[in-house]
Formats: sequence, structure tokens, C-alpha cells
Amino acid sequence: MNFENLRNELLKLIKSNDSKKNKIYASFSLGWIIFIGYLTWWNGLNSLALDKSFKWDEWFWFGVVPALAPYLFHYIWNNKKTSEKKNYFKE
Repeated sequence: MNFENLRNELLKLIKSNDSKKNKIYASFSLGWIIFIGYLTWWNGLNSLALDKSFKWDEWFWFGVVPALAPYLFHYIWNNKKTSEKKNYFKE
């Protein structure tokens, strides 16, 4: 997926009429990723080691994976027929 498609999908998500609960979950996940990135950066600066670089692997495994895992499980276990019925009754 290129940057333009990603940008369009994010704009569609922001402008959509999704429930507030979905937007709160997405905001919490994004906040978690940013918070763990900050902690990773701060721990790297305060490290006694000579290498003060950002620990990308720690940020990925402790920030990105836990924030995106619930969405992956929801996608896997979501019943397609139930979601189709829900969309049908909204019209």
C-alpha cells in the first residue's frame, strides 16, 4: 500500500460517522504507541551503555504489537454474516 492510499484511508476513517467508541479505541491505541515510543526514547537516553540510539525493536514489540493485536483478533473472529445484518438494518 503506498502513502497516498494510506492517507486516503486515514482521512476516510477520520471523517466517517463511526461510533465514538471506535474512535476512542483508535485514539487509545495511537496514544499507547506514542507513549511507549517516548519511554523507549527516554530509556535509551538514560542508559549506561554507550549506544544511545532509539531501540526500534523494543518500541515495535511493546508498543505497536499490543496496540494493534486487538484489532487483528477482532478482524479474525468477527462474524461476517452478523456484520452484514447490522449494515442492512442501518439503512
